[in-house]
Amino acid sequence: MPSRLRTALFTASALVAFAANSLLCRQALGHASIDAASFSSIRLASGAVTLLLVTRSTGRGSIPMRGSWGSAAMLFLYAVPFSFAYVGLGAGTGALILFGSVQATMLAAALATGERPPVTQWVGLALAVCGLVYLVLPGLAAPSPARCALMLTAGIAWGIYSLRGRRAVAPLAETAGNFVRAVPLAAAVSAVAASRAVWSIEGVLLAILSGALASGLGYVAWYAALSGLTATRAATVQLAVPMLAAAGGVAFLAERITVRLIVSAALILGGVALALVRTERRDLPVR
Repeated sequence: MPSRLRTALFTASALVAFAANSLLCRQALGHASIDAASFSSIRLASGAVTLLLVTRSTGRGSIPMRGSWGSAAMLFLYAVPFSFAYVGLGAGTGALILFGSVQATMLAAALATGERPPVTQWVGLALAVCGLVYLVLPGLAAPSPARCALMLTAGIAWGIYSLRGRRAVAPLAETAGNFVRAVPLAAAVSAVAASRAVWSIEGVLLAILSGALASGLGYVAWYAALSGLTATRAATVQLAVPMLAAAGGVAFLAERITVRLIVSAALILGGVALALVRTERRDLPVR
């Protein structure tokens, strides 16, 4: 298979998987078929099992020695608030807040480390922030501020996790190790919230699909795609995920797309895309 076609197929598969995470989580939690804490624990556990099996089958080393507790903590701070946020957020809205805050976090980290971006990147960042502010402003169509704050927390944590992962020597193996370490952290939350636990066959199956397929195999596809993507392209293609999640929410969850969501999406995604514009020849493939 030609390398470009291979990269395109893996990229498309990963983006669909990332969008599916929002849909699966919203389907499970929006219909109260499982509680958020249990969903998080099952998702992380099934993701850990999947990643362990894939990594060991490809002969990439001893998993328990990979990863770190610091990265596992960021993974935990992404997965648990993500689930609690989707109790009251639509699939598209949640994905928009998540990926907007992920990219904003990574851009802010670049500024903090001394990068001096051109004016276009400053303008893009400002547009993205304005879009997030507009999305959560009080009003009839505004999502819950508490749920938005949870998703912002998840996005910031995922951004930090991604930044830490840039130093990974064996990213797939380290992701597996981080998932394994995050499981007991999520299980502790489930234990605390045990009196409010809700279980159903549908909810458990959705959590397993989210962990094993949308997370576990989704990351396998993403790491396979990264070998053929530049840093800018890798960041930019992720902007398609909120739109895929919104379309899926309309098609499968009967959600409505509001004017507020459309305007916010244009500001956030357009702003982040503008902020990510760089001279392509200066970028190197992501490893």
